[in-house]
Amino acid sequence: MIGQTHFAIGAKNFNMAHENHYLVGYIVRTHAVSGNLVFHLDVDYPEDYEELQSVFIENKGNLVPYFIEDFNLHKTDKAIVALEGVDTIEKAQALVGSALYLPEEELEELEEGQFYYHDIPGYVVVDKTLGELGEVITVYTPGAQDLIAMAYQGVEVLIPVVDDIVIRADHEKKQIEVDLPEGLLKVYLEESKPEEKDGDED
Repeated sequence: MIGQTHFAIGAKNFNMAHENHYLVGYIVRTHAVSGNLVFHLDVDYPEDYEELQSVFIENKGNLVPYFIEDFNLHKTDKAIVALEGVDTIEKAQALVGSALYLPEEELEELEEGQFYYHDIPGYVVVDKTLGELGEVITVYTPGAQDLIAMAYQGVEVLIPVVDDIVIRADHEKKQIEVDLPEGLLKVYLEESKPEEKDGDED
C-alpha cells in the first residue's frame, strides 16, 4: 500500500491544522441513549484502530484528549465508541461533527518511497517522461479509487493512486514520482477550454 488516508468527509480537503497530529475521522452521530458515539474512520485500515485507548477530539480549535472505554468496529469504516465521561445523550450530542486526531508518533514507520496522504500536499509531481508537472493540492478518497489532485497549468488534474502510476515519494526532495498514462494531461487541458459557440456573433 502506497499511503494511508487521513481526510475529511465530503469535500475531502486536506486538514492538518494541529501540528504533530493527524486526522483519522469524525464523530458522525450518537448511538442509543447511553452516550455512545459513532466514529467514521477515514483511514485505509480501520481494523488497525480497534485497540485504540484514547483519542483527541477537536473542540473550538483545541484538541481535547478522551479515554476510550469501549470500541466496537461495526462496519468497514464505522465504530460504536464509548468515551470516558460521556455518559448522557446530551454530552454525546455536543461532540457530533467533531474531528478526531491522533499523534503522528503513533503512525507506523513506512518503507522507502512510501507515504501517508497527509504528507504530500505541496510536493511536486515529477513524471518519468515529462519531468516536473505541478504541485499536489490534496488527495481525494471517494471510495473506489483514491486520487491525487495536482495543479497543472491552471487546471486540477486527478491522478489515480495505483502502483503502476504513482511510483514513489522522495521526501528529501518533496517530490512524487509518477508514470502518467499517455494522454491524461491532454484530456484535462481540453476539458478546461471554454466551449466554442456555433456561428459568428455580430
